[in-house]
Amino acid sequence: MNDWKHQFLFLWPFIKLGLTDILRHKTRSFLTMLGMVFGVGSVIAMLAVGEGASEQALEAIRKMGCENILLSSIKPPNEGGGKGSSSNSRLSLYGLLHEDEIRIREAIPGVRLTVPARMTQRDARLNEKSLQFRVVETVHEWFDVVRRPIVAGRVLSESDQRLTANACVLTEMGARKLLAGESGIGERIRIGSGIFQVVGIVANDSGGVEQAPDSEADAYIPIATGLSLFGETNMRYVGGGRTTEGERVELSQIIVQMQGIEQVESGAVAIQAMLKRFHRKEDYTINVPLTLLRETERTKKMYNVVLGAIAGISLLVGGIGIMNIMLASVTERTKEIGIRRAIGARRSRIVIQFLINTCVLSISGGLIGLVVGVSIPILITHFTGVPTLIRFYSLIMAFGISVITGVIFGLYPALRASQLDPIEALRHD
Repeated sequence: MNDWKHQFLFLWPFIKLGLTDILRHKTRSFLTMLGMVFGVGSVIAMLAVGEGASEQALEAIRKMGCENILLSSIKPPNEGGGKGSSSNSRLSLYGLLHEDEIRIREAIPGVRLTVPARMTQRDARLNEKSLQFRVVETVHEWFDVVRRPIVAGRVLSESDQRLTANACVLTEMGARKLLAGESGIGERIRIGSGIFQVVGIVANDSGGVEQAPDSEADAYIPIATGLSLFGETNMRYVGGGRTTEGERVELSQIIVQMQGIEQVESGAVAIQAMLKRFHRKEDYTINVPLTLLRETERTKKMYNVVLGAIAGISLLVGGIGIMNIMLASVTERTKEIGIRRAIGARRSRIVIQFLINTCVLSISGGLIGLVVGVSIPILITHFTGVPTLIRFYSLIMAFGISVITGVIFGLYPALRASQLDPIEALRHD
């Protein structure tokens, strides 16, 4: 403690001298600090914007479930008529099968749960109002895997599936549009050819990710009910009704939940091999949120390094400004340096004096830069709605770099001042 006190008392005259010099040349000192202010502010602001965007993407992927594997049916390119096709009727057969779900659940090691789903677009009606919904025919475990807050009522239950009940759960945005002004829970709506009772409403949360398992207007119904009412074939009329086109997809999606994160990647490889064995064409995709998460985290790190490097250029410019102003200060104070050297001041004292002047400038600029750097992301979020996230490490890093830059660029002027010849310095006008 006494050592720290002794060092502070030793440095205080130099600090006081540095502050006096800054206050004596207010405009010059302010312009010199601006480089550090904008450098520190830009580092913090750019990292905050990058962190905000990355964290939003990461959170959306986490909501998909790091223990989940998402299998989706896709229509193969150049898919033509399949079985049952004729001149007036074309039927495409592709996608995941109920047998695929059974095989995965029973044969793949480490599988905790499989959730099948079939998704179609259908019109929903209530009195005179009509709205197109994405109808998700699934099982009650869907809501164990895809967790969404319950706004009202309940989600699908095991008894709904067992009894083939005409029960449906709507997403909040779809419910607001279709059920506006109505009682909501318990309301009966027509979906396609069936009458369904609304038993619950869940919050929307697609997270902005393409493979997220929900959309704006969804209606969840038991898969057994959907199969009974709608079948597995969707037909549409084209060419003035003379020709029909249809597709048969048993399952649009299967969500596979593994018992642990460590089993996800090996499980995905095993599922890929199994599907390849039983599907003659590639009519499915496999998405692993855990892999997406890791790739996004790697991209985030690279993005932060690039942003930090770009913003660090401002700090470099600020450091050059400090070096320039300190060299000018050495020239202005040559005679003062000569007098101090003539009366016995050591070179180390001269170096310390000028380094402390540099540190005062860089620290002052860094502190103001911290305020600017924190304010900019707040203003960006407030006026544009773009998410930003200020990490504590970015504040420490930006401020630390500003001080280090100031010391490095102030070292040369300080050494130059200490190496002045006292006699030549005294002759300087």
